Amino acid sequence: MTHMEKLDPHERPPDSVRNVYKKYQKMKPKDLDQDPELIAINPGSTVPHADGISLVAELDPARLHQVLHAFSPSTSDGVFADSPVPVFEHDDMPGLHIIPSLLPPEIQQILLSKLLHRDLANPAHLTNIHTHYKIGYPSTESFFSMSPHPSSHVATPLDPSVHRPLTVSQLLNRKMRWMTLGGQYDWTQKRYPDSAPPAFPSDIKELLEGIFTSTKAEAAIVNLYSPGDTLSMHRDVAEDCDRGLISISLGCDAIFVIGTTSEGGAETVLTLRLRSGSAVYMSGSSRFAWHGVPQIVPGTCPLYLQQWPADDTNDQYKEWRGWMSSKRVNLNVRQMWEAS
Repeated sequence: MTHMEKLDPHERPPDSVRNVYKKYQKMKPKDLDQDPELIAINPGSTVPHADGISLVAELDPARLHQVLHAFSPSTSDGVFADSPVPVFEHDDMPGLHIIPSLLPPEIQQILLSKLLHRDLANPAHLTNIHTHYKIGYPSTESFFSMSPHPSSHVATPLDPSVHRPLTVSQLLNRKMRWMTLGGQYDWTQKRYPDSAPPAFPSDIKELLEGIFTSTKAEAAIVNLYSPGDTLSMHRDVAEDCDRGLISISLGCDAIFVIGTTSEGGAETVLTLRLRSGSAVYMSGSSRFAWHGVPQIVPGTCPLYLQQWPADDTNDQYKEWRGWMSSKRVNLNVRQMWEAS
């Protein structure tokens, strides 16, 4: 804990990290494929195709099958991997584990539905909207069960002189940016409140802890991105432990910049292209690294998620068909306290 106590959550990132972030924030999507410094490991790859990247571990397919099947018992066994799932690491950043093929498409769809149907409709999970609005939660299980073309409003401003009411379409298409699970992180104060947090969704908790066995899923931030959105460079230092951070990507590709500074002052900055179903685990020297998202790459949502929340076998959400085609959802999970 001594290392964590020295870190200031309000500290400005080093210029070297900020400059890389700015480079990719300005880069055109068509130029990303030609950029030699961008690390992109495609799903299904078993051999790294970038300098400095090596295979450091493999997830046992039988164990992963067990965990994923417990999360979704109705899913056919045929969708699960029957060979080890590779875990990669960069030589310059030990502890930053990259898993490009962690979640199969069917599990991604189910996880997305649990997060954005069930959990987003739970008033216990605070969002960025709560700061300025009172939200009228749906009587059914999801905001997506509401028509995207209503004349009524679903969010009423706390101060009508500053903010306008929001329809459900405005809420879901642009205004909703993040939701918390478990520990309710205060972005302004950059700390967790003293009050007891709501329970972390048990099925998602068991899924993550079954894969990342060194981290207890106690708090999460679910980010909702559209092309043009960014996440500024920051460090996660509010937790009272140094267990690894879990990051799961769903939907459109994201450009992810991460930088560390050694005790001798040397700086390392890496840039990854994260695709749907991939995971990044920040442990070791990367646990307190600066990181951010300078760009969401438009037109990169995989086909199997593009029509979400619509389902060809169910017309329940047909008015929202294609919502996910221009979105990225990122599940960021951390352990708040050291286990007693």
